[in-house]
Amino acid sequence: MEHNHTFKATVGTCSVAGVKPDNEDAVGFRVAEQRLLNTKGAVAVIADGVSTAEAGKEAAERCVSTVLADYFTTPETWSVKHSIQNILTPLNRKLYNLGHEIKNEARGYITTLSILVLKSHMAHLFHIGDSRIYQLSAETGEFKQLTRDHSAGISAEQNYLIRAMGMDTSLNVDYSVVALKPGDIFFLSTDGIHDFLPEQQVQQLIEKYPDDYETACRAIVDAASAAESSDNLSCCLLRIDQLGIENIEDLNERLTRLPFPPELSPGLKMDGYEVQEEMYASERSQLYRVRDLDSGEQLVMKTPSRNYCDDPAYIERFIMEEWIGSRVTHPNVVKVIAPKQERKFLYYLMEFVEGHTLDVWMQQNPERRPSQLIRLVEKIVAGMEGLHEKETVHQDLKPSNIMVTPGLDIKIVDFGSVYAPGIHEIFTPVEREEALGTLDYSDPAYRFHRNTGIKGDVYSLGVVVYEMFTGFLPYGTRLENCHSYEDFYNLHYIPSYHHRDIIPLWFDGALKKAVSIDPEHRYDTLAGFLRDLKTPNVEFLKEDPKQEGHKDTLLFWKMLSFMLFGLLVISWFIMAQN
Repeated sequence: MEHNHTFKATVGTCSVAGVKPDNEDAVGFRVAEQRLLNTKGAVAVIADGVSTAEAGKEAAERCVSTVLADYFTTPETWSVKHSIQNILTPLNRKLYNLGHEIKNEARGYITTLSILVLKSHMAHLFHIGDSRIYQLSAETGEFKQLTRDHSAGISAEQNYLIRAMGMDTSLNVDYSVVALKPGDIFFLSTDGIHDFLPEQQVQQLIEKYPDDYETACRAIVDAASAAESSDNLSCCLLRIDQLGIENIEDLNERLTRLPFPPELSPGLKMDGYEVQEEMYASERSQLYRVRDLDSGEQLVMKTPSRNYCDDPAYIERFIMEEWIGSRVTHPNVVKVIAPKQERKFLYYLMEFVEGHTLDVWMQQNPERRPSQLIRLVEKIVAGMEGLHEKETVHQDLKPSNIMVTPGLDIKIVDFGSVYAPGIHEIFTPVEREEALGTLDYSDPAYRFHRNTGIKGDVYSLGVVVYEMFTGFLPYGTRLENCHSYEDFYNLHYIPSYHHRDIIPLWFDGALKKAVSIDPEHRYDTLAGFLRDLKTPNVEFLKEDPKQEGHKDTLLFWKMLSFMLFGLLVISWFIMAQN
């Protein structure tokens, strides 16, 4: 994920107490280390601790230091918005709790907070309170405020904050995105500056010191102080000198650095690995079982198809597969193995998994027990949640991408269609390939270039589970004839108990909800789907008048469910006594 065009910026900061005895402001800036520069970028933060709360200084300093430290440790696959939200939510809760642990209400940990994240060709703004972020556009020369103050006026001279960090248990942060151009300038300030210095004067001082932003910030602070500022004075000035984005020539050079490997056959040795057999081949890629010549370890080597050797979008996605796979560590997701030496060709390595794909396993096990299948589903869900924790969506979950080991363990394979928002935020001069998945199993929304996030994986898992329990697909073969939104929405779900009449209504209700054509009607999470597969949802126990022949089965499952619940309660009571 590295490229030649490195982000460059000119930065300056200044923060002083002014006429007050203590400086309760905090300001900071940090650029990612080289290996993270493309996926994380740079961050500027400013905070103004509320002076009426004695711990405002600590709150401001904690916010700035936490954001600057934690943002760069969030997964690279996460979007900027998801990363910052996952930092601010627990941080706000911590500040709120600290403020309420003390009887003296004046000891509140309350502060404003404004964050500017610069990544690829976009600026991401997060803001709460009355500190501000301005932009001086390189294109128009306009100096404008990008944030709005979260304050209300008591009088012409006095305002009070209505939103701030640590003020409430719930957090409502403004978020916006601005496109970047080289030469754009951003100015972050606390109210000790912008309440006393007109925007025109700030702009003049910025333009007066184009090559020394530390001096510019000091001059702005001095000007506000001369204007009789009654508060702490802090600011950060930042100019984009070079965007961290590639042009088409850079991209082609990076992607073609490694040549495609030749056709591989058993016995051939390459980079310290010996090919044992070809396991799979398609128009887009090949899989080989290889042996590490030093350790004897069996691995899987994936190579790109030579059909795409001049297709930069294909090559980028192939490289992305390894990059994403190497960042997901979960026992139910196949492990990507780092090569032991520098590669001479384009390929990547994975652990070798004994067993069969789920579709083959189902053929070999036609008499499948429900309890056995549920245990497999639990492991599939666990692996998928391992991906979702990294804010990545598989987008092509199907039986042939699920390995079942002899011990009935599960490994999810194939990262070829995975979507990671953190990567898609990065500009590329070529149009990225959009994964359409596999018709029978992937979310129909993909066919219309709509990303449904986790709900897309919910749909795929629903289809897989339906097939595991029935041997059929929820819409039969009718998906093949769908070419428009209307075609898909006119499809009729085939109840699973039409194939196996022992399946109860509540179980079928969970399947039906998971594979709904409309994403809004699906489960929000895989955990919710799994819960309804294991425990009857009362919403699905309502009898459908069209299912008269199903009443006996429904009654049986209702009675069984209540019996199991009673046994669980008795077991829990006995354990509690011990």
